[in-house]
Amino acid sequence: MRIVGVLGGMGPEATIYFMQRVVNAVPARDDADHVPLIVDNNTQVPSRIKAIIEGTGDDPAPVLVQMAQGLVGAGAQALVMPCNTAHYYAEHVERATDAPFLNMVTLSCAEAAQTAPGGKVGLLGSPALRQVGVFEAALAAKGLAPVYGQDDRRVLATIRAIKAQGPSEFAAHTLSDVAAQMVEDGADVICICCTEFSLLAREITAKVNMFDALDVLVNATVQFSTTDRA
Repeated sequence: MRIVGVLGGMGPEATIYFMQRVVNAVPARDDADHVPLIVDNNTQVPSRIKAIIEGTGDDPAPVLVQMAQGLVGAGAQALVMPCNTAHYYAEHVERATDAPFLNMVTLSCAEAAQTAPGGKVGLLGSPALRQVGVFEAALAAKGLAPVYGQDDRRVLATIRAIKAQGPSEFAAHTLSDVAAQMVEDGADVICICCTEFSLLAREITAKVNMFDALDVLVNATVQFSTTDRA
């Protein structure tokens, strides 16, 4: 089993949920059958929303680089980052070490291409994704186009509410409404691409196929760890 390092804390509950999903994904009979994780659940990473949307926060990149180097120094053989918006800084993380970075955005776009080849992907995530084009290049590389939510304030309020109070039925209804709007705007598949929203993935509804980017990252993490080195 190869060791995977987790750049976490964005947010902390979503990081714990990712870890639980990795545990659940392995048909283990003993502790040693599980994926070995080294986790930096760093709640002090500067806010991505403040840095990207509001333009008032500190740059998260130097902190993410330090985390990546620390994880690899501690023995991690690959890195993951269960926060979609933080993938705006993915190149910094990739360059920080020689360890492979399992890019959740790239992997999710490949998943979407299998589900809806040549189609439109509704990105149910932070408005920051659109503002800085986190998914744009990866979608285009797969012949896909993005569809975004129209009510940024409502989506941001939902993210902040989940961070502060945890997942709720009201938040699930709100996100289902946003997903319905994206389907009306032509989305052929919905990608849940905010790890706060992943906490509600089973409660969000849509009239088209929907998948969670966090699940894609979980599968890639397990596959890397349990596959012999090439």
